[in-house]
Amino acid sequence: MDGSARDRDDEGRARNARPRDGLGRPLPYGADGVARQPEGVARTPEQTLTEAQRLLDAGMPFHAHEVFEDAWKSGPPQEEPLWRGLAQLAVGLTHAARGNAKGGASLLERGTDSLARYTAGTGLPTYGLDLDGLAAWARELTGRLPGPLDAAAEAPRLRSGEAPRLRG
Repeated sequence: MDGSARDRDDEGRARNARPRDGLGRPLPYGADGVARQPEGVARTPEQTLTEAQRLLDAGMPFHAHEVFEDAWKSGPPQEEPLWRGLAQLAVGLTHAARGNAKGGASLLERGTDSLARYTAGTGLPTYGLDLDGLAAWARELTGRLPGPLDAAAEAPRLRSGEAPRLRG
């Protein structure tokens, strides 16, 4: 691509067709990258959590954040803090794995705060999410920054009752 034309979708919005790695970092045009998550996919909460967990387990938190972003944009307005908070946790892990400790810590904190606001006496559905466990995970991870980080090894378990990831 010569830079004279920008990638655009059918509605004229800018889109970057540049290949990306598993952490969402741009690669040179023509490089083999990780397939991007399709945008605007309507999923049930169960499908959202299953797909996001699969991506987190594969060390692709940037892609998991895109799944959560679809849920926050297409779901009921009262659930927006839940899905946005999960997206922020995924992006926090992304930044931490990229070596951006400050950005990672900031997004992990914002995600935890968003989830806390969502659950504060609202009675809204949590879809089996382990929100207390996610908050503890985010605090523990933040406490170890900066440091080398493997996104797959550090991926949180989203739902209550899922086998915890063993650190080794």
